Amino acid sequence: MKALCWHGKNDVRIDNVPDPELHQAGDVILKVTSTAICGSDLHLLSGLMPTMEEGDILGHEFMGEVVDVGKEVTTLKKGDRVVVPFTISCGLCHFCGESLFSLCDNSNPNADQAIEVMGHSPAGLFGFSHMLGGFSGGQAEYVRVPYADIGPVKVPDSLSDDKVLFLSDIFPTGYMAAENADITPGDIVAVWGCGPVGQFAIKSAWMLGAERVIAIDRVPERLKMAKEMCDAEIIHSTDPSEIYETLMAMTDGRGPDCCIDAVGAEAHGGSTIRSIKDKAMGKAHLDVAKPYVLQQMIQCCKKGGTISIPGVYVGPVNAFPIGSAMNKALTFKMGQTHVQHYLKPLLEKIANDEIDPSFIITHQLKLEDAPEAYKLFRDKKDSCVKVVLTP
Repeated sequence: MKALCWHGKNDVRIDNVPDPELHQAGDVILKVTSTAICGSDLHLLSGLMPTMEEGDILGHEFMGEVVDVGKEVTTLKKGDRVVVPFTISCGLCHFCGESLFSLCDNSNPNADQAIEVMGHSPAGLFGFSHMLGGFSGGQAEYVRVPYADIGPVKVPDSLSDDKVLFLSDIFPTGYMAAENADITPGDIVAVWGCGPVGQFAIKSAWMLGAERVIAIDRVPERLKMAKEMCDAEIIHSTDPSEIYETLMAMTDGRGPDCCIDAVGAEAHGGSTIRSIKDKAMGKAHLDVAKPYVLQQMIQCCKKGGTISIPGVYVGPVNAFPIGSAMNKALTFKMGQTHVQHYLKPLLEKIANDEIDPSFIITHQLKLEDAPEAYKLFRDKKDSCVKVVLTP
């Protein structure tokens, strides 16, 4: 089969690789009908995520048709059309029992690597390094799905792939980000980053009762989408002072009630003195990320407010203003998305026409075009916000 494989920093290629096979009785094999490029895939492309190996198959946003079924699978059969959550979960451990599916104790076969870095292991993830399981991803013609009774959700033929594909990650991620922000009716919510997760966080903030949503980004086409498709007020800036002053003016000096970081581990930080210092530290091979958005959010959020972090971070951060956060009594909520918890209720919202997630798609290409699509998405060319690939 054809699959998109990682060959090193900024080097992904379409390779011919062996078709996947059933490994466990709880597996299914899926013929992929749609797959997408996620912002966190760019962390793999840029070499930010450790424990990648040459030939790893990428992709954690995908759906398709079941073509083979393990003998212990009870919920799926050949021919079923399903969306697959990017989190791989056993359904039996303590954390799965608490609906904390991204913290599953049993789905990461390389848990020892994660424990060494984090103290505990989160769930295994599709196509996202060997530290998180080494599972082949879905930017391919076929993919093996373990623990198939826990996760994949059947979708009706009446709903197109474009409408349901993003249940695999970015719609639940944006929704959980809004939930973690503890939005109450009348709240002002500020969202940093208007990529796909940010767009769904804005949509979800409205669903959860926000009175106003303010979107902050540097990319005009993303801000245009946030304004026209998601009804957000917008701030077009990366300058911390300008963002702070604008938000204070928009909120009568109080600051947003809730702030959402839909950026995560940034590959750029502008040209501030701190970013130059961080770049120099990076050249010295010091393992630090650049938390510019977190710094801004802590500065701007109202006293006693809540900061939600769906954006992916992959290591330590430098110059995190913990003193400001503590003295302002801010609450932080974060984590990989417990996708299985959200699949059915969000599928119901789509089926009831409460939301059509396909608004996010700007580019639809063939799987063979994936290497160029990665560059297009990374470089934000041709007004690219979200790419869907068809094998």
